[in-house]
Amino acid sequence: MDNQLSSTSRLEAFSDGVIAVIITIMVLELKVPAQRGVAGMLSVLPTLAVYFISFSFTAIYWVNHHHLVKRVKRADPWVLYANLGFLFCLSLLPFFTSYVLENKSDSFSTALYATSMVVTGFSFLLLRLAIERQMRAAGTFHPIGAALVRKHLLSLGLYLLAMPLAYYHRSLALADIALVTLIWVVPTAGAKPRE
Repeated sequence: MDNQLSSTSRLEAFSDGVIAVIITIMVLELKVPAQRGVAGMLSVLPTLAVYFISFSFTAIYWVNHHHLVKRVKRADPWVLYANLGFLFCLSLLPFFTSYVLENKSDSFSTALYATSMVVTGFSFLLLRLAIERQMRAAGTFHPIGAALVRKHLLSLGLYLLAMPLAYYHRSLALADIALVTLIWVVPTAGAKPRE
């Protein structure tokens, strides 16, 4: 593998474009309810809730991707390939969102939805580790990175919990997935570096 470093500007621009397309595809899946009035809006609330979870999931990764990539000035091949792996996994989210909605959030589709979150989260963890590997080599690694890895592992654990939980109680599984969103929206939740 070539050890040349390249600017992160192309990586960021490409990633931003892919994430924008992912969000666009998801919003195009939203359909106007057949019923009119309040009853019609109430009938699409479950769809809007799953869309909100998927949008939040994507938005949080976009924010974290921005903060993560700005920690390095150059990207080595490990970072570039890890980034492509992450974008591939994230790009499947519109499919899994549609799948869970088409199947009325049944146990299997909810578990599969949670699985997609685990796979995407793991791919982002690999990207984080590739960037931190480069930072350690450059001597610019900061302890907050280790705290964020712990927060990331907690998130993966909660996503893993949602998989079997989907067979016990689907709404709890979706609530568990939504809980991860709250963990990342609160900037300091689980991210304080150990002394």
